[in-house]
Amino acid sequence: MPKATIQLETLTCPSCMQKIDGAVKSLKGVEKDSVNVLFNSSKVKLNFDDEKISIEEIEKAITTLGYEVKKSQVKDK
Repeated sequence: MPKATIQLETLTCPSCMQKIDGAVKSLKGVEKDSVNVLFNSSKVKLNFDDEKISIEEIEKAITTLGYEVKKSQVKDK
């Protein structure tokens, strides 16, 4: 299962973190227990099943909330 690190624009409030966390965890193909939104570094780390969802779809879920995705890194486990 690939592991993704998504760099976001600077997060300004804890509620931003909760919105992103909820949106990413609700996506089919994302391993819910692996989702970690890091407030201080403005990153989202997660594992996902690339047969069910793409990194682009995960990014789109975040940008739809109004947060800019600066870059993403995906590593195969």
